[in-house]
Amino acid sequence: MPLVSSLGARSGLDLEGIVKATLEAERVPKQNRLDQQEGRLQVELSAVGEMRSVLSKLQDAAEKLTEASLFTAMKASVKQPESGDVITVESTEDAGAGNFDISVMQLAKGSRAVSADGAFASADDEVNTNAGSLTFGAGDESFTLNIEAGSSLEDIRKAINSSEDNFGVTADIINTGDQAKLVFRSNVSGEGNNLTVTNDNAEFDAISTQANGGAPGSGGMSIADADKATDAIIEIDGIQATNDTNVFENVIQGSTITAVKETEGTETAKLSIARDDSSVQTSIDNFVKAYNGVVSSLNEIGGENSMLQGDSTVRSLKGQLNNILTSTFGNEQTLFDLGFGLDENGKLEQENPVTNVSDVLKNNPAALESVMGGENGLASRMESFLNGYVGAGGSLQLRKDTIDESLVRVKESREDLKLRMESMEETLRAKYQALDSLVGQLQSRGNAVSAQLSNLPGFTRDSD
Repeated sequence: MPLVSSLGARSGLDLEGIVKATLEAERVPKQNRLDQQEGRLQVELSAVGEMRSVLSKLQDAAEKLTEASLFTAMKASVKQPESGDVITVESTEDAGAGNFDISVMQLAKGSRAVSADGAFASADDEVNTNAGSLTFGAGDESFTLNIEAGSSLEDIRKAINSSEDNFGVTADIINTGDQAKLVFRSNVSGEGNNLTVTNDNAEFDAISTQANGGAPGSGGMSIADADKATDAIIEIDGIQATNDTNVFENVIQGSTITAVKETEGTETAKLSIARDDSSVQTSIDNFVKAYNGVVSSLNEIGGENSMLQGDSTVRSLKGQLNNILTSTFGNEQTLFDLGFGLDENGKLEQENPVTNVSDVLKNNPAALESVMGGENGLASRMESFLNGYVGAGGSLQLRKDTIDESLVRVKESREDLKLRMESMEETLRAKYQALDSLVGQLQSRGNAVSAQLSNLPGFTRDSD
């Protein structure tokens, strides 16, 4: 039997339309149910994801309030003199509160050694014909540099600066126009920590502070009084403190003072060390913002006309969060005793008709710490409660897993529906193809019989 390109081609019947209509009647209701089911699951999955996100932010904000150092941290504030910044200060929670006038009398610096006048005409002058070594020292630091034979002043400069053992010596060549001056700078500060340069080859005497076999200071490199290493000296409320670097640790207990530049005349930097209320306020602000974000999200997710209206998880969350907020903490105090309030939408505010959080933080920080950050305070309870929702194995994670499994089943149902439709179409086409062939044959035979009858004598065809 020849192949038929389309159902109904032989019979003239709309068999193709019948097959499509039959398939659509079977497929569309099932597909619509799957689409609706998937839509609901996607909405639910999105809502669970949003809840996890906003609750995680709230948990992070609560965790910050549980840090013991938050309510005990000290902050250093410096009012610099008109001439500019002279010190920087960092304080720990161990720092004592107080106000101090600080002057920088002298900065700590390293030493500088300079070659003698006329020692070198240019940087290309050959310094040594034989190999040897230079040893650099300052304070407790030292390193030895091996110098190849026939090295120029420039070769030695590069070798010093590139040495991996160099503890902090910089070599420079200054060309004055009629000569080259070699300069060594050491970063080791502190009185008595002047740079020393010795050698094992007298050819290096001109670039050493001590000649080979000679006494200290007998080399060609010299250190002027103004270039000697010095201590840093600061004065705190008239009391001097000395250090071999510009960083003074615990000169004021719990604080590190770094001298930046010397003060001018009688000017001073004014240091104030006090409790860091700004960090506490910032942490409270972040907590309030995160909590109100949760309230807004839950109101939207479970609100009217929402697909999750009346959702049990949303209702439970809102109720439990409210219970925590209205609990008592510390000495039978509530958040509302500390200046917090709630608006008509259940969002936290930092003031109420009696007082506000800012005033409580200023006048009674211990009460705020007890309620907000104590071992069994609001932040600790909140963090523990939220962990049951957003932590590993929490209820929202389990719900997400359940939704994901349902989405997988929907996908599998779509695949099953597709296979059923393909099988059904194959069956229908096979049946209707046979019908198309049979009707076509009957029509052909009928047409043949009609043709034969029309050729018989006396046969008359009716005409319309």
